[in-house]
Amino acid sequence: MRKRFLRLLPGLSVLLLLPLGAAALSSGASASAASVPPGCAPWCPQNSTCINATACRCHPGFSSWSGEIITNPADSCDDVDECSSGQHRCHNSTVCVNTMGSYRCCCRPGWTPLPGFRDNQNTTVCEEMSFPTWTPPPGIQSQSLSGFFEGVQDLRRHFKPASAQNTVRVVTGPRGPGQSPAVSGGCFRDLIQSVDELLKAPGDLETLALPDRHHTVTHLLSGLEEILRTLAKAMPGASFTYQSPEGTELSLVIQEQGHGNVTLGQSHARMVLDWAMAAGAVGSGPAVAGILSSPNMQKPLANASLELDPERQAELEETHDSPLRGIQWRILSAVKSVLLSNTNTTKLDPKVTVIFSHRPETPGTRQELICAFWKGAGHGGGHWATTGCRRLGSRNGNTTCLGFLPGSMAILVNPEDVEKEDPVLDVITYVGLSLSLLCLLLAALTFLLCRAIQNTSTSLHLQLSLCLFLAHLLFLTAIDRTEIKVLCALIAGALHYLYLASFTWMLLEGLHLFLTARNLMVVNYSSVSRFMKWLMFPVGYGVPAVIVAISAASRPHLYGTSTRCWLRSESGFIWGFLGPVCAICSVNLAFFLMTLWMLKSRLSSLNSDVSTLQDTRMLTFKATAQLFILGCTWCLGILQVGPAARVMAYLFTIINSLQGVFIFLVYCLLRQQVREQYGKWFKRVRKPKAESETFTLSSRAMSDASKPITVN
Repeated sequence: MRKRFLRLLPGLSVLLLLPLGAAALSSGASASAASVPPGCAPWCPQNSTCINATACRCHPGFSSWSGEIITNPADSCDDVDECSSGQHRCHNSTVCVNTMGSYRCCCRPGWTPLPGFRDNQNTTVCEEMSFPTWTPPPGIQSQSLSGFFEGVQDLRRHFKPASAQNTVRVVTGPRGPGQSPAVSGGCFRDLIQSVDELLKAPGDLETLALPDRHHTVTHLLSGLEEILRTLAKAMPGASFTYQSPEGTELSLVIQEQGHGNVTLGQSHARMVLDWAMAAGAVGSGPAVAGILSSPNMQKPLANASLELDPERQAELEETHDSPLRGIQWRILSAVKSVLLSNTNTTKLDPKVTVIFSHRPETPGTRQELICAFWKGAGHGGGHWATTGCRRLGSRNGNTTCLGFLPGSMAILVNPEDVEKEDPVLDVITYVGLSLSLLCLLLAALTFLLCRAIQNTSTSLHLQLSLCLFLAHLLFLTAIDRTEIKVLCALIAGALHYLYLASFTWMLLEGLHLFLTARNLMVVNYSSVSRFMKWLMFPVGYGVPAVIVAISAASRPHLYGTSTRCWLRSESGFIWGFLGPVCAICSVNLAFFLMTLWMLKSRLSSLNSDVSTLQDTRMLTFKATAQLFILGCTWCLGILQVGPAARVMAYLFTIINSLQGVFIFLVYCLLRQQVREQYGKWFKRVRKPKAESETFTLSSRAMSDASKPITVN
């Protein structure tokens, strides 16, 4: 009877639908005829395909009352539940989840896809989740660190996915010999508390060098984030919050699928981000988003440097009216670590907002709150950076930051006493360079116009004077022309070339001095001139051009800073200038010492040749003066450290800004031929003046003589 009733249902449905179907067909006949291919039934239901004018076939994963083929317009194609009907092919390590028209196989809680498989696929095969491998950082010798990682390995050996929640929480109690922590709930430190205790009592970690200490912290942060991300996928429930006795907080949200924004909150921070971005690729299992706040991370990350993005650095330097040098940034908030399933992202969406809670502090007029993230270095160490994030505002101990990179972050604040440039050094620099410009101009004119002294040495002096004159002039007039970036880069490149050319000519001066002293002992003067004439111009102007060309071609964007038209220090670019300068100063110092030694030997071997003795003594005196001219005093720059830094800074500025004065003094005023030529020029200037005065006096005398004499 029941089967007969089921057979009558399609017929009754047709009778009930005929009155409505006639009207519907009459109103939409033209539209249906236009959309249905010729020879197909216009009444095929949803999730089906037309076979011919009288039959349709349901899509795979769907079925109808009459089977796979439908001939009745009142029939429909409904979803087949493969999971409950047993038609699925999911592996026994997965759970079948029915979907519309199909199904998917998901890893069981505490399980993860095998390598080469993806979760939520029909072919997914899973294995029981294992504790991630976490080993000590290579090259770091520390007993405290070794003890910490022994505890981690013990935790890894006894880890079970079902005990993941206990692994993160506190599990205490006595443990008997041979008992595992997971079974007995015995005495072992959970992961977060172990890190807290290591940071609270670091032991010999404090004795590590600063780069090694920062490298260790980078390793701890990355490993802790990876383990917490893995353990979170085995956690029951959609959210989890934990706070350790030391104040470390962990907030997690675990979802299979999610849309829209997700908010994670705790006492130290709050984060709002797009869940789809946090989850990453589809099919990787439950998605995790979380924040770990660690106040104890402040101590090991102290004294770390800060790498500001160019725009932020320009803003701060404009605020402080000086370059940011010698600033020690202080960590104001707890260090936050963002945990996301999406580990492939290089930068979070700009809409990600992180609100930090920290001790209320009103910044001074010269203080700044900075949103920064921790950036580990591949070769070890690490530093804070700001690229990709910015501060939106601060109020009542809450600072809002936008667009962070995944990883660890904090709020930094600089001290009030930011080091400013010494105005006295500025005055000395400008006065000294102005005097040098005048002396270099007089020296260049002397070398050009005084024919009595023109030789190879004079050519070297002339080129050095011209290069230094142009370099100092451009420095004084355009070093701070930073308004137009392209122009500033060109000025920086020109200064780079001119100062390198100046130092190259100083090198040639030192070489010529050494060869002259050497040939003085063997009486061979002509070879020096021939060698220097062939060498000086290609080396003096060609070598600096090659260095600047390579620097400009490799990193042109590093010419020009926000406050000075000079080379940037990023990526060691400044060594394109400092490297050649240090090498030239070292070589010239060696030339200087060897020259003095040879002249000392020459003086001790002389007898009564007075003229030769006088020439050698003059050469010795000039060699001593060359210590300043050859740029050897630039070595004072590396001595600007410690308590004597300010004294060395003053000596460095005074001596090197007066280099042009030394050149004019030694090569012009102390040379007898030049003084005689100056006397001749002075007489030529005074002679027309004296003749003019004589002519005026005689004219007046003749005028007085021609006047009539009146006798009273």
